[in-house]
Amino acid sequence: MATKKILITGAAGFLGSHLCDRFINEGNRVIGMDNLITGDLKNIEHLFKLKEFEFYHHDVSKFIHVTGPLDYILHFASPASPIDYLKIPIQTLKVSSLGTHNCLGLAKAKNARILVASTSEVYGDPLVHPQTEDYWGNVNPVGPRGVYDEAKRFMEAITMAYHTFHHVETRIVRIFNTYGPRMRLNDGRALPAFIGQALRGEDLTVFGDGSQTRSFCYVDDLVEGIYRLLMSDYAQPVNVGNPDEISLLDFANEIIKLTGTKQKIVFKDLPTDDPKQRKPDISKAKELLGWEPKVSRAEGLKITYEYFKSLPKEELNKLPKQFYSDK
Repeated sequence: MATKKILITGAAGFLGSHLCDRFINEGNRVIGMDNLITGDLKNIEHLFKLKEFEFYHHDVSKFIHVTGPLDYILHFASPASPIDYLKIPIQTLKVSSLGTHNCLGLAKAKNARILVASTSEVYGDPLVHPQTEDYWGNVNPVGPRGVYDEAKRFMEAITMAYHTFHHVETRIVRIFNTYGPRMRLNDGRALPAFIGQALRGEDLTVFGDGSQTRSFCYVDDLVEGIYRLLMSDYAQPVNVGNPDEISLLDFANEIIKLTGTKQKIVFKDLPTDDPKQRKPDISKAKELLGWEPKVSRAEGLKITYEYFKSLPKEELNKLPKQFYSDK
């Protein structure tokens, strides 16, 4: 495609940084924004020397100003793991409400197409399996996960309102569990948690009896799906994820086999409102985008494990960062 100017919020995060790479590799100019509350400049430092990339340390919940024309906006600014949004619930709510409002206003002013990053968490603890886009979900709005789940549900609602009322070109991607290089090792999610425990020689912690399921999509596959959705003409939500479902107990055993660790599995109480099942129905992505995952879990896990093994030793023992308070 011809050179475009693209704003990516959450640019220093796991997914945001990979999206920066993809769009720059396509020959575009990218403006990255991130307040670094969960993002890390190490994820994008390789881009700083490029004239096609500029970065702003900024909180999109406050306001957004970009000079000149803008073709696309990808709104990926948000804490994305329980360890984050349980520590910073107000910021989590604000970035998907006020931040999304600001991004949509900018898209309207610039006549730009916007894609917002929603999540499988809009389905809550689902009563329908696998989850299709027309399922409305089973969410506890006042539970501990409500700050994330409802923030993303509001994000979808205001995005559709801007589409129908202001005729803004909008796209909504519902992202299922994704993994790969640049994940934070201590972000609380199952995959980095298991690998981190294995690398530190700790027992692997499984919550509940481990029968709850997840479906893991490798990051390159996810980025391809997001790219195709942005370039499509479809405004309704689309699931993007890998339907290869596995129980967390079986997954922990896969990690033990992969890492060659001698540790055992220990069980702890299941967190409140933890989803029992998670598997995307990707029929719509196949039909509309011609997309489906290509990277097997075995292949993706091997790459991800090598990435985590290459991290400095201090990274293995680093606790999650302490967040600032926001009243």
